[in-house]
Amino acid sequence: MSGGRRRTRRDPPATFLRPAALALAAACLAGPPAVAQDPPITIRPSRVLDGRGAVLQHATVVVQGSTIAAVETSHRGPLTYDLPGLTLLPGLIDTHVHLTWHFDANGRIHSAESDETPAQSMLYAVENAYRTLMGGVTTAQGLGAPMERDLRDAIARGVIPGPRLLTSLEAITDRTGSAEEIRAAVRQRKADGADVIKIFASASIRDGGTPTLTQEQLDAACGEARVQGLRTAVHAHSPESARRAVTAGCTTIEHGALLDDATLRLMAARGTVYDPHIGLIFQNYFENRDRFLGVGNYTDEGFAQMARAVPVALEVFQRALRVPGLVIVFGTDAVAGAHGRNVEELVYRVQQGGQDPMQAIVSASSVAARALGLHDRIGAIAPGLGADLIAVQGDPLTDITALRRVVFVMKGGTVYRHVAPSAPARP
Repeated sequence: MSGGRRRTRRDPPATFLRPAALALAAACLAGPPAVAQDPPITIRPSRVLDGRGAVLQHATVVVQGSTIAAVETSHRGPLTYDLPGLTLLPGLIDTHVHLTWHFDANGRIHSAESDETPAQSMLYAVENAYRTLMGGVTTAQGLGAPMERDLRDAIARGVIPGPRLLTSLEAITDRTGSAEEIRAAVRQRKADGADVIKIFASASIRDGGTPTLTQEQLDAACGEARVQGLRTAVHAHSPESARRAVTAGCTTIEHGALLDDATLRLMAARGTVYDPHIGLIFQNYFENRDRFLGVGNYTDEGFAQMARAVPVALEVFQRALRVPGLVIVFGTDAVAGAHGRNVEELVYRVQQGGQDPMQAIVSASSVAARALGLHDRIGAIAPGLGADLIAVQGDPLTDITALRRVVFVMKGGTVYRHVAPSAPARP
């Protein structure tokens, strides 16, 4: 038959359907049904570093959804991840990366002269994001690439694995123009979706690090950023360029390889954050010299300038550690060749710079989170904060190189990496 079907004994009478329909209508009016929560994830390592300076032995971290629900010292239930011999700590926060920087198909640093397609460039950035996350960095701040906006949004949607990303989009430089033109550029960055304003207040260390923006220009840039509710990250190597930025009320001094004691004390007094890069950035450039040489200011003299800066930057960092009240965060300035090796900066700070290991870890967790305005969301292992967690083989408080051996990575309650503790350490 067409136009219908024959009733069978399995079909209930029409009168039986009416109460069910009424019940369904009543349920709809009463509101949505309760949704069952996923079972909690329980993680018990040998020790927990909470990111704020505390150490907990054999504690169990309970994760519900994307949030840390509890930190228990006497958990008796089943364990999702039993991690003997491992140290659990907050996912690291790198406040200065360049995820779009990469070596092209020819093994050279990608430049404007390359015939690489935008799609190919984005795939390299995706790869760098993945490497960074697998290296234990669950949040990163990108300073200086418009492409980072799409990368940030794709990571946030869960489309690709990578660190939670903040971006400045395009930087403010001396070529941006007058004070009024700079204010307009800051407003445009805000409209384009920037999370922070990157400002070049000095030349590169390869060009001597001399000031490039006037006090008026910096006042305009950082003043307008405050009006727009945005932080400012200022590339400044020389004392004068940094002092101008501090006077303008800028948020963070990036690099600062040539700073003197007076400028460091001024930064502490004004609450300006210091983001030094003293280890990985130089190491990576020297290891990949041939891949950079001949592009822009990557010249023989430029590399000689960097070589001379290495002991100076280290000495500035050591003096900065002794300045009362100076906030020092973890940043790497990771470029092509450095992505995924971010922890080498912390290893260098401890082994060569003399920084206390706990202080170094806190600088890459709760201190960095506060500097980025994310302290109410991430940066510590505490109930109510986001479940960004990593586990490493060994104890970084006694051997900072344990940070190289990341075997567990969770971001926002999702596990992206879990390697059995007995497995060989990641190279």
